[in-house]
Amino acid sequence: MVSVNKMIIIGNLGSEPEMRFTPNGRPVTSFSVATNWRYTTPEGERREETEWFTVVAWGKLAEQCNQFLTKGRLVYVEGRLRTHSWEGQDGQKRSRNEIVADRVSFLDRQAVGSLREGQVEEGETGELKPDDIPF
Repeated sequence: MVSVNKMIIIGNLGSEPEMRFTPNGRPVTSFSVATNWRYTTPEGERREETEWFTVVAWGKLAEQCNQFLTKGRLVYVEGRLRTHSWEGQDGQKRSRNEIVADRVSFLDRQAVGSLREGQVEEGETGELKPDDIPF
């Protein structure tokens, strides 16, 4: 049976990217992205809700995210959802959902660009095309 695990978010970086390396030297960068949902209640009151996502990028994409992304930047992130579980120092089981990115695109004017896992091309403009936006 076929299955799909695909996450797409557009939001602002809530923190500076944090790069580290695995014991075998592979780079991994993580950062948070906030998405907003605005709506009006039946009583006419305007409200806004913010949802936070943890994004993890590996390899060359991790290096590029660490180099080019900064807090507040508007980004498009595409990847898969992964649940990361661990046991805390207090013995309690903990878990969090992460998006493992395979594509990150800059959407603000500071530096329009598109990064994909394992793909680095000289002179790539990173301009978004209509086919790049999933909706």
